[in-house]
Amino acid sequence: MPDQLLDRLAALDTCAVSDALDHLGLRGATTGIRPLWHCPKIVGRAVTVKVVAAGPTKPDAHLATPAIEAASSGDVIVIDNAGRTDVSSWGDILSNASKTKGLAGVVIDGACRDIDGSRDAGFPVYGRAVVPVTARSRVVQESFNAPIQIAGVQVRPGDLVIADGSGVVFLQHERAEAIVAAAERLAAKEAAMIEAVRAGRSVVEVMNDRAFESALGGKP
Repeated sequence: MPDQLLDRLAALDTCAVSDALDHLGLRGATTGIRPLWHCPKIVGRAVTVKVVAAGPTKPDAHLATPAIEAASSGDVIVIDNAGRTDVSSWGDILSNASKTKGLAGVVIDGACRDIDGSRDAGFPVYGRAVVPVTARSRVVQESFNAPIQIAGVQVRPGDLVIADGSGVVFLQHERAEAIVAAAERLAAKEAAMIEAVRAGRSVVEVMNDRAFESALGGKP
């Protein structure tokens, strides 16, 4: 994926991208996943991890560590733990390792621990909850860089991720150009609407749904 497209995505927010997905009839916006400290926005390509309950066989490596090793600078680790919030699937050692590699952040459909350490490292962590409970003997990595589900959204390796204070949105890599272009049109329109309201124009007139739809050029 061209870096220029990632730069364009970084200039947007999750709400504009979510609205663009709606316009194009695509899924990608999640619910319930939020920044777990006052994280900056993150944008990057997904490196996926699937986590499952631990069994009698001991894993060869701690969960997410092979994914971190395989990831490239700017990537986002995306962990599918099926929304579990009773056990951590990320901690501050993983955050420090990821920060050292130049990764952009982690998105967890589940919980993390050691959030103070991740914050001190300056590593963005998005998830459902923070708990002190360790992953060891409770959950293990089943696979990485295979398709996963995050809050009901399919995420594949290389799909684009944007996360900010409003939540997390995924973009199918083969549709990313069209999604970003639609989001840019919407963002420009909304910026003009905000300026109109600040200038004293009636919010009833400014927020007219027909004006909103026209920003995306009508239905696709």
